[in-house]
Amino acid sequence: MQIPETPPPPKRGIFASIRSSFLTGLIVIAPIGITIWLIWTLTGWIDSWVLPLIPHGYDPSRLILDWTGVEVNVRGLGVVTFLVFTMIIGWLAKGLIGRSMIRWAESVVLSIPLIRSLYSGLKQIAETILQQGQQNFDKACLVEYPRKGIWAIAFISTQAKGEIATRHGPEPMVSVFLPTTPNPTSGFLLFLPQKDVIILDMSVEDAAKLIISAGLVYPNSDKPGKPGATPTEPEQ
Repeated sequence: MQIPETPPPPKRGIFASIRSSFLTGLIVIAPIGITIWLIWTLTGWIDSWVLPLIPHGYDPSRLILDWTGVEVNVRGLGVVTFLVFTMIIGWLAKGLIGRSMIRWAESVVLSIPLIRSLYSGLKQIAETILQQGQQNFDKACLVEYPRKGIWAIAFISTQAKGEIATRHGPEPMVSVFLPTTPNPTSGFLLFLPQKDVIILDMSVEDAAKLIISAGLVYPNSDKPGKPGATPTEPEQ
């Protein structure tokens, strides 16, 4: 019995080819364009806040005009000015005189009722953000959430301490941060028995990629600690 020949697949039309090329180009251009736009917008926003605070005689664009005779309106002068000013303040704050001046200024601010509450809140937020920038999550892990049988990726913060650890009993506990997808900056703080946490071999960076991509980008299965790789189609 002769097996009938399989008909050849239909040829793609010119519009399908154009559409495919456009989508491929969009995938390449979109991340670069969005990144440049965000940097450009953030730079302009900082300039709009910083430059009006600079005295007219010390405006960088005016100084450049006086020195070179060329009028320059470059976006980013406010950012550079802010960075230089912040580094100078940080350098002065490390010295004895700088610390004394800061303590004196804080005592004045804290003596004003309404300003005291606002300043204390802002200072606490700033210190929290800076401490988070210096401290990283220890490891990635799996926890059962929101119920048994359903597993989610989380990050181990520290061993539970203080009242949290003593109230639970002698069994060691860990604090984990359970991020949301695709925005890992929000999530839940959970305290779990250490035995209920499965430590993963993948790095924290690879786990973050997995969360942000909603499961589309997996770490290399052959070498879990190596940089992540996009999963390929399963073999038929």
